[in-house]
Amino acid sequence: MKNHYPASIKRWPLLLFLFISSFMIQPANAAMPDAVNGKPLPTLAPILEDVMPGVVNVATRGHVQMRQNPLFNDPFFRHFFGTPNETPRERKTQSLGSGVIIDAKNGYIMTNHHVINNADEITITLRDGRKLIAKLVGADPDSDVAIIQVKADNLTAIPLANSEQLRVGDFVVAIGNPFGLGQTVTSGIVSALGRGIGLKGYENFIQTDASINPGNSGGALINLHGELVGINTAIFSRSGGNIGIGFAIPINMAHQIMQQLVEHGEISRGRLGVVVQDLTPELANAFKLKQHKGAVIAQVIKGSPADMAKLKVGDIVTRVNGKKVTKSADLRNAIGLIRIGDKVTMNILRNGKAKTVQAVIEEPHQDKLAGKKIHPRMQGAIFSNIEEDSPLYGKVKGVQVVSIKQGSPAAITGLRPGDIITSLNREEIKDLASLKKIARKKQKALLMNIQRGNTAMFIVIQ
Repeated sequence: MKNHYPASIKRWPLLLFLFISSFMIQPANAAMPDAVNGKPLPTLAPILEDVMPGVVNVATRGHVQMRQNPLFNDPFFRHFFGTPNETPRERKTQSLGSGVIIDAKNGYIMTNHHVINNADEITITLRDGRKLIAKLVGADPDSDVAIIQVKADNLTAIPLANSEQLRVGDFVVAIGNPFGLGQTVTSGIVSALGRGIGLKGYENFIQTDASINPGNSGGALINLHGELVGINTAIFSRSGGNIGIGFAIPINMAHQIMQQLVEHGEISRGRLGVVVQDLTPELANAFKLKQHKGAVIAQVIKGSPADMAKLKVGDIVTRVNGKKVTKSADLRNAIGLIRIGDKVTMNILRNGKAKTVQAVIEEPHQDKLAGKKIHPRMQGAIFSNIEEDSPLYGKVKGVQVVSIKQGSPAAITGLRPGDIITSLNREEIKDLASLKKIARKKQKALLMNIQRGNTAMFIVIQ
């Protein structure tokens, strides 16, 4: 049986489409109104117009040595077979990132250490299109802060905020150079404060859901006053792209590091001489305390500044130079920013009673071992016992990689400063003395088990 409809009903899909399209399709020159019912629409444009000239694109070029077959370094092999010409001894590298102009008068730009690491040439592109060659002033791998400098007129610096006044829920804007696309702006909120993710030695990250992607590193995180609150540094991602979990270094911390880098070119961290742990609710109950925040001193190193200041095991540090200490990382970060020879004032709880103590931060005493004494491929690396300011101190046995010289054989082994070597050729490494003992065996190949942050891995050196 056939259904019969009027022609007008048969054409209703077409009529409906034309009706909706009349509202959707607008002239090409149509624009959002400036106001609705006499009230201006909210926009970030005025703030960004002032701030974006203070964010720069950073491009680097460099080179690293290529790992080669050990036979190529054998004189007998080279005599009979020569060295294959097609085997490159070094590989060119390049990276893209971002930076923030901090001091327009002196041309100081803050970025991340990992952006400029291994760079032979650093090129800055300003918002107005100018390209400038920058020089490295200083870098701190442990906090991932680096300062570079350019000579130019008419630079725009971003004013600094007090990042300690940030609160979870505050609106923030991230500006950077994601994937090399050029300046890009994203917005979000402060998701958390005081984050530690095991990426660097000194961490106190601002977590944000403002989109941060590869290339944003070193860029600006600003508040709605157009002030710099942080330096975008890292993302948490399983795919390499943004999933709403980004991290920035608080500007208060980064600026303190900058002052030392500008003055000395490096960071010289001292020691207090304690091993600390978080004050957990269980520990607080055991100490019969009402508060559950602070850093508990688990060990005092004999002869250290802490020992001289009469600090004791069981003391709970609640403030350092007037700043709150809510966890052990806060104490470690605070001490790491104090110069050697300076006094530090600490508020502590001892048996439930408040006390104030002072200590003088001193230079760490390190027994060091050159990597070349272990293996030729380790030339350029320096090892020492695990330093007291390491988050793994007292938690794991081994030796620490203090530094690796750029371009050295050790630089291509896969080791990084801060790594902890826990075993060598299946033999346990307890300290530098045990490493020296094993190193005397002069073995052709090394199987190292290392601890890097919260992960462990094997590295083979031949």
